[in-house]
Amino acid sequence: MQQQLTLKLLPSEAASFELIKKYTSVQLSIPQDSISGFRTIKRSIDARGRQAWILVTIIAFINEPFSPIQIDKINFRDVSLSKHQVIIIGAGPAGLFAALKLLEYGIRPIILERGKDVRSRRRDLADLNKNGILHPESNYCFGEGGAGTYSDGKLYTRSTKRGDLNRILNLFVQFGAEEKILYESHPHIGTNKLPAIITSMRTTIEACGGQYLFNQKVIDLIIGKNVLRGVQTEAGNTFQGHAVILATGHSARDIFDLLYRRKILIESKSFALGVRIEHPQTLIDSIQYHCSNRGEYLPPASYSLVQQVNEKGVFSFCMCPGGIIAPASTSPGELVVNGWSPSKRNNPFANSGIVVSVEENDIYRHFKKSEKLSDLHDRSPLQGMLFQQDIERKAYETGGGKFVAPAQRMTDFVQRKESSMLPACSYIPGIRAVALDRVLPEFVYASLQKAFVEFDKKMKGYYTNDAVVVATESRTSSPVRIPRDHSLQHPQIKALYPCGEGAGYAGGIVSAAMDGEKVAEKIIEQLRVG
Repeated sequence: MQQQLTLKLLPSEAASFELIKKYTSVQLSIPQDSISGFRTIKRSIDARGRQAWILVTIIAFINEPFSPIQIDKINFRDVSLSKHQVIIIGAGPAGLFAALKLLEYGIRPIILERGKDVRSRRRDLADLNKNGILHPESNYCFGEGGAGTYSDGKLYTRSTKRGDLNRILNLFVQFGAEEKILYESHPHIGTNKLPAIITSMRTTIEACGGQYLFNQKVIDLIIGKNVLRGVQTEAGNTFQGHAVILATGHSARDIFDLLYRRKILIESKSFALGVRIEHPQTLIDSIQYHCSNRGEYLPPASYSLVQQVNEKGVFSFCMCPGGIIAPASTSPGELVVNGWSPSKRNNPFANSGIVVSVEENDIYRHFKKSEKLSDLHDRSPLQGMLFQQDIERKAYETGGGKFVAPAQRMTDFVQRKESSMLPACSYIPGIRAVALDRVLPEFVYASLQKAFVEFDKKMKGYYTNDAVVVATESRTSSPVRIPRDHSLQHPQIKALYPCGEGAGYAGGIVSAAMDGEKVAEKIIEQLRVG
């Protein structure tokens, strides 16, 4: 017999197989020796009171052999002789999961990645962090696995309506992720483990007859009678297919430029921009867990904050407990920061993006004030992208070059004074004391000022001189949407399937992966492949 139950345990108890077995026997009023084992199906933390508890939902096996968790493995077909092939531009989660879905139905994917493989990317990231040398096609945003590979690996989404969340998590486990991502309330793989998983996906795609090509930056589209026939790459190659999935991520500005030049419809969309905040992890632990030492059984604490300020939404984004702030720039002379965590989340700092919503009128007023209205191309759909670039250039300039980031203590930020000295920070290229009102638009700065104080009312101790504000967090999402119709094709150009974060239809690894699958399903339906 199998019995499902939920136990409320102390952190130390939740780490003990024998204690879980003991409490299960008490709750079910059965002998302990009748329990052969248990399978965890959900695990979360309740830290609302003075004592943090672990809530564990299990399936107990009673008087029958224990069966460990079983994932539903997906079988992929040999597509080397397939009569259908689909071009996928971008090897991020949207592109990879689209490719895997196509393999299931016997369609050959051809993945064109502008950057390098994960191993080569690692060397280029070291060059950026240690020497201040940016490789425009190989960085935290571009390369195998996309931005997610080297930026934490969080696997949760706010919406399950986008697709089959469990299927995505099962596929990650199939390719090497730990099974605990199937039941943790906030699953996380870790930047140190994602590269091997991404490599395993590539190995499968190639073994099944798909193509996976690096250093293939797409520079033009081959269009005939409003149908996309193929693409051309900077390397001088031409690729043709029955459909093209555009899954280039939120930082592929050259793709937005290309579509705009070719008069292919794109739209400006709202996004968010702000800073990275870094606190000592021990401080966040003490606030969230209400204790001076969280001990060995609780994970580093995280947080999620949101506040309305002057009719603007201010919210935390991509919070990384035990994490590191990293340079996520894609162009020389522009500075962007992001955060990531290793699987153990064992670094001494906690960082999070704190960002402010940006609308079309905000952008217009910003450029009007700076007398740069000509840059807007009469309010073109590229206005948000130009706004991002303007702020990123200011951040780079005020940092002094080599991707040193301008920074300010939190209390100094609120009081509008330059910090005389800065606390230790995880950002490897280094930080420089700068009054950040020289970098951020006034509406962003003023909103953050008030939000930091308000956040302290929700997390007492959050507003502190021990926290450092690092500029600038500007790539929360794409500032451009590439429209698509009910068939998920572009309304003007048939066989062009905008997909994922870069097209404006996703906001993280899982949602991008689900969007990739959704687009692939539409192509399968269009090609009538069963």
